[in-house]
Amino acid sequence: ALGAYRHTGNSSPMSAAMSAASAVAFATAGRTAGRPRTNAKASRAARNSVATAAVSDASQLAPTSMFTETALTAQQMQDLASQRPVHNFVSRFGDDEPRKGADILVEALEREGVDCVFAYPGGASMEIHQSLTKSKTQIRNVLCRHEQGEVFAAEGYAKCTGKVGVCIATSGPGATNLVTGLADALLDSVPMVAITGQVPRRMIGTDAFQETPTVEITRQITKHNYLVMNVEDIPRVVREAFFLASSGRPGPVLIDIPKDVQQLMSVPYWGPKVSLNGYLSRLPNPPTNPQMQQVLDMLKNSKRPVVYAGGGCLDAAPELKEFIELTGIPVTNTLMGLGCYPASDPLSLHMLGMHGAVYANYAIDSADLLLAFGVRFDDRVTGKLEAFAARASIVHIDIDPAEIGKNKHAHAAIFSNIKPALRTLNGLIRGEKATFDFSEWLPAINVQRAKFPFSYSNTSDYIVPQYAVELLCKMTDGKAIVSTGVGQHQMWAAQHYKFDEPRNWLTSGGLGSMGFGLPAAIGACAARPDAVVIDIDGDGSFVMNIQELATLHAENLPVKMFILNNQHLGMVVQWEDRFYGANRGHTYLGSPDVEYHTTKNEADIFPDFVKICEGFRVPAERVVRKEDLGPAIQRMLDHDGPYLLDVMFPHQEHVLPMVPGGGTFKDTITTGDGRTPELKDMNTL
Repeated sequence: ALGAYRHTGNSSPMSAAMSAASAVAFATAGRTAGRPRTNAKASRAARNSVATAAVSDASQLAPTSMFTETALTAQQMQDLASQRPVHNFVSRFGDDEPRKGADILVEALEREGVDCVFAYPGGASMEIHQSLTKSKTQIRNVLCRHEQGEVFAAEGYAKCTGKVGVCIATSGPGATNLVTGLADALLDSVPMVAITGQVPRRMIGTDAFQETPTVEITRQITKHNYLVMNVEDIPRVVREAFFLASSGRPGPVLIDIPKDVQQLMSVPYWGPKVSLNGYLSRLPNPPTNPQMQQVLDMLKNSKRPVVYAGGGCLDAAPELKEFIELTGIPVTNTLMGLGCYPASDPLSLHMLGMHGAVYANYAIDSADLLLAFGVRFDDRVTGKLEAFAARASIVHIDIDPAEIGKNKHAHAAIFSNIKPALRTLNGLIRGEKATFDFSEWLPAINVQRAKFPFSYSNTSDYIVPQYAVELLCKMTDGKAIVSTGVGQHQMWAAQHYKFDEPRNWLTSGGLGSMGFGLPAAIGACAARPDAVVIDIDGDGSFVMNIQELATLHAENLPVKMFILNNQHLGMVVQWEDRFYGANRGHTYLGSPDVEYHTTKNEADIFPDFVKICEGFRVPAERVVRKEDLGPAIQRMLDHDGPYLLDVMFPHQEHVLPMVPGGGTFKDTITTGDGRTPELKDMNTL
């Protein structure tokens, strides 16, 4: 079994996660009851002894780089997993001083370099919160107002830094409220450790108050999970959890700790040996020169190559950029890969897929060589699999062997982290002084780029959402951290906000979780306080976690909220317009007795986000006219604190281009909107 990559005969990520859990369980079998105590206190003190100078900054305690950035052998990974360096960390307890399990847990987090957690207290987790208030390194707790908010915030923290995000919840409903976020993190490969309180051990299985079988519920939506039944296991379990979350293909790991274990007194052993042999044996070794030479040979014989780069390239952006500079190959990004190659570069084809650029999809359709780096051939990218890149030989490099050949056959399949693979390939190109001639290929793509740009109506009658996003990008120089919910606004942000750097784009890709935008922005703002953080959201997505406005005020987080408000569930409305004769199937989100888009009376807008913000002490304003948008954005950006801008636009606007689900490049829709549903304007290429 394989825990590192969810490798399984069943290609489902959820089923693969079960395989991952089984692998770790097998590797740790016989140790769940805890490590035997040592007999000599002096021996324990010697093992735990460290430098005497205390530190106040948790970031000094451990390396912040992700394990996936490294090119280590399995033995080197084993050594790194067993002993995380802590530099000059000093505990607030003496070496042989007993302390509560909750204190051991918090110190374990400190030793991992955790500087911020997202935690909501409850009866089964309050011991942890008591210990957090006494943290030696002053771990910050951002108190979100809902557990779903905190788990999305932990995702936002992880996505914008590459570090492990940490969230903590109580038992029962607290734990179950994390479920959507855990599934989201699994599908988007986000490193996360979720810690949940549990009822006391003697009450497990008795249907006690706020008892749920958290481990069983989350088994298929985590990379691995633990139920800690022995207080002495806490240091080992935390060390393993952080290693598992951040190594291989990153993902969420859950630790469930009964309340009585949190209360037990113990003297921790801080040098537990992590022995995940089955897991470690499946971590990729650095790629060999012969493997990459095969790729180079295929590249030399190609006339129409294209790079298809995904989220796996986020930590390999410099290597990817060097590869493109050496070869001159055009590159297109998935939704998750935006920013790993500069959108402003002429060789960038921007996003591909269902709502991707026509010229990007044209390049894929016409290519004779597809270089798939850190991608999984998702259905929203490929459409009809048989027709996707049908003319191309495929090179697929990925850290997860379960993804290689799962959806598309690869002519050259390389199981590797992208970073060392590209380093090796770049070295071969430089060594051979290889040259490439794509003089006919690039002009052909540029013809499509000129013919089918990301376009929209240039009217002054109302605010066009695409224009609003472009203006926001211009006024922030494209340097903001942008989070989104899920829907039309998400696609417009992906199309029209141009990212030149990785980890500035935070969105829910695989699961498509509405309500993701505001909490993710909170996590990003806590992680990178000097950055401008903007949640580009839709009215439907925003209201799903609107309670986090309280978090913005209470934590003084200057998140800017840019709400594209059409009073409808926009993306579903678009599908209704295109494929269901504009019949509305409960997609209107405004007041049932009056519709703003009919009356044009601002008093009829429902809900009134400006008034709601007033109740949360967050400044807000609404803009309905195009000429007012620029000054309103400037006021939002200039405000020293959180600010909401409610941007009204017609619900008839559609996200274009669009490849219908299961369609091909030839089925691309490039014109029309909801104003002519009887015609559908379903023109294809």
